[in-house]
Amino acid sequence: MKLEHYPKVFKILDEDMNELRYLMVIDENYNDDDSDEFDAITPEDFNYILYITQRLQDAVGDNVMVELVKKLNAHHAIQEFYLSEVDLYGIQTDLDEEGIARIVLEILEESIV
Repeated sequence: MKLEHYPKVFKILDEDMNELRYLMVIDENYNDDDSDEFDAITPEDFNYILYITQRLQDAVGDNVMVELVKKLNAHHAIQEFYLSEVDLYGIQTDLDEEGIARIVLEILEESIV
């Protein structure tokens, strides 16, 4: 994935961010049998957990974050979407991490004015 395809996103960041890990964390969701914690985002329903970093949230602002949530929820490649927090989502999709990142960046690129 070429990050230069998203010039609006990278223009508004406060530093020269050229790594995706500074913007979002995408992890496969799995059952952790060693943990006693209750998982609100169940692996049976959502195969990925997506976290949008505070750095990206601050850069894009609240209105763009609201648009991101709405568009992720309605996106055709996402079968199920769960909003846990404004920055934490459960996603059921056949895409891999790169595909999810591409969707998020495309939505942000479209939403930034």
